[in-house]
Parts: sequence; C-alpha cells; structure tokens
Amino acid sequence: MDYSKSGGSKGPKGAPRHKEHNAKGTDKNPFGKAAPKADLIARMKAAAEAKKTD
Repeated sequence: MDYSKSGGSKGPKGAPRHKEHNAKGTDKNPFGKAAPKADLIARMKAAAEAKKTD
C-alpha cells in the first residue's frame, strides 16, 4: 500500500499561516513610505524620558 497518497495534500511550503496586522501594503504600513528618522528618534527620546522618570 502506498501511504504517501493517503490523507490530504500539504499546503504550499513557506506560506504564512495568517496575515500580520502590520503587513506591507496595509493602512498602518503602506508600500513605498518609510517612517522619517526624526520621528523614530523623537519616539525613542520620549520612551527614554518616560523610563527615566519611573
């Protein structure tokens, strides 16, 4: 008996199981738009200040 032919077929190799909430091409992360570095630095400084005051 050929056991390789029993059961359902396998899904495509390497396919994601679900969509990410921040996937490329969505409203939160549109294609071709990189976040400005100034915004990143401002967020990092704000987080450091918040952590320092704790």
